Amino acid sequence: MDVSQSIKEDILKNQLPRGVPLRQAILSARYGVSRIPIRDALSSLKSEGWLVPNGKAGVMIPDLNWTEAEDLYLMRAELECLLFSMAFDYISKEDLIKARYFLSELNKENLSLVYKGELNWLFHHTLYRAAERPTLQRVVEGLNKQAVRYLGFQYGPLGYKVRSQDQHEELLLLIESKDKNAALIFLRQHIENAGILLTEFLKKLNS
Repeated sequence: MDVSQSIKEDILKNQLPRGVPLRQAILSARYGVSRIPIRDALSSLKSEGWLVPNGKAGVMIPDLNWTEAEDLYLMRAELECLLFSMAFDYISKEDLIKARYFLSELNKENLSLVYKGELNWLFHHTLYRAAERPTLQRVVEGLNKQAVRYLGFQYGPLGYKVRSQDQHEELLLLIESKDKNAALIFLRQHIENAGILLTEFLKKLNS
């Protein structure tokens, strides 16, 4: 696991302080690397939305909040359904085989939360890439990378993993049956239902 992945995992496990500047010297000692890969990792995490500016040149871990979670699922629902609609007629048997491979990997035990987030995105990416719309794809990927920050809640207290996997399987069956309208409706519900559940949980947590 590279430095960026290690920092992400520690953020998800609440092992790094939120709301205070992250010090490169401390992180360098923690991860056993020089300040150069730490600096590069922090810059990358900032661009992905995992960190926010603090002071003149510093960064910190932002608090998780329901408004951001809501924004993310609302944007994902619109843009992923658009991308999926463009891709649907071009999804191949090979794409479906690869998508099922990522689902099987997600079912394995002892996976890190970061890796689970990556596998979840790879599953969706496999279904969307046939659209061949790289600009839209990059935006959707960025939203998914930010959403991983909330995966600890979805796979933890919300217990959403099994339901999510079942829905992934059902989505593949709709694709195989070539029922585009039903598949689009189902994908939107898949994203929105998980988002609403998370948003309501965070509202109660922060009240």
